[in-house]
Amino acid sequence: MDRRSFLAKASVGGATAAAAATLAAPAIAQSNPRITWRLASSFPKSLDVLYGGAESLNRYLSEATDGNFTIQPFAAGELVGPMQVQDAVSEGTVEACHTVGYYFWGKDPTFALATSIPFSLSARGMNAFLYYGGGNELYNEFLAGHNIVGYPGGNSGAQMGGWFRKEINTTEDLRGLKFRVGGFAGKVLEQLGVVPQQIAAGDIYQALERGTIDAAEWVGPYDDEKLGFVKVAPYYYAPGVWEGGPTLHFYFNKPAYDDLPAQYKSLLQTATRAVNNDVLADYDWRNPPALKVLAAQGAQLRWFPKEVMDDMFTAANSTYAEYEASNPHFARMWGAIKDFRRDHYTWSQVTEYTYDTYMMIKQNEGAL
Repeated sequence: MDRRSFLAKASVGGATAAAAATLAAPAIAQSNPRITWRLASSFPKSLDVLYGGAESLNRYLSEATDGNFTIQPFAAGELVGPMQVQDAVSEGTVEACHTVGYYFWGKDPTFALATSIPFSLSARGMNAFLYYGGGNELYNEFLAGHNIVGYPGGNSGAQMGGWFRKEINTTEDLRGLKFRVGGFAGKVLEQLGVVPQQIAAGDIYQALERGTIDAAEWVGPYDDEKLGFVKVAPYYYAPGVWEGGPTLHFYFNKPAYDDLPAQYKSLLQTATRAVNNDVLADYDWRNPPALKVLAAQGAQLRWFPKEVMDDMFTAANSTYAEYEASNPHFARMWGAIKDFRRDHYTWSQVTEYTYDTYMMIKQNEGAL
């Protein structure tokens, strides 16, 4: 082959490669379009595990798409208030939010079912029901009426029952008790004479200190320790029967979600699953040392007597029966949860409970 022939062929080959590269670039860009969403969180940055879930979601999506798909988080109050995030997503003011559904139970109690209501499922039970028991499908059928698509986005595990200025020995001790407690649980506890109070996190300490309220529940040791409740309400009760497995959710504006490319929808579902696991694992890691710190600061750990929990259980079932009779969405989803709940706690007794109980005995014996 002479030099002129070689150069001619090389030029043709180079031109072909260049053309292929030119043709390929738009195809790649088209399959991974640049999309930037805004997310309104219901949580302040100081609650780093909760707020961090939204940061993690953005990081996972951005890293997987070379920065083409991002969801920028904004802390509570930066765009809208913590209780207005669902409206903002429904109306399309923002494309996403990170929240807990029971914040909006006043609009419809069905919002709370995929988060937590008293005596529902544990964190593992909620994950099983939502992912494999049809729970998320049922929830999204309901959310569609609010222009929303939702996916689980974290869990704290069973929460603590709260900080009390006095001991609770009988149900009678609850009567007249001014208790800062979440809305849906407050609806149940009202039947036992509790006076529910809605107070923002930053105001709880002063309310306890001044005696404006008698008790307050928040989350668990890691978050509670930051707020200093042990200094003004030393009795730290467990368990938080109203939040046995509280699930956070990412809500997405339905039209915006429906317009996503298929690969972005799939990635979004995968990334939210990762965050859901992250948040629970993070709390399981942080709560044990935080409980030790609280004990050193004077927290007196107590457990609600069985009589008190039994009365709470009865009050909860009475409340649910009212909603089941009047709200088809609530009745359908709560019925599915109850059906699974029976089997879940039957199975849990067989091996998990037995294993954990034995290991707790060995821990108390100082053998671990």
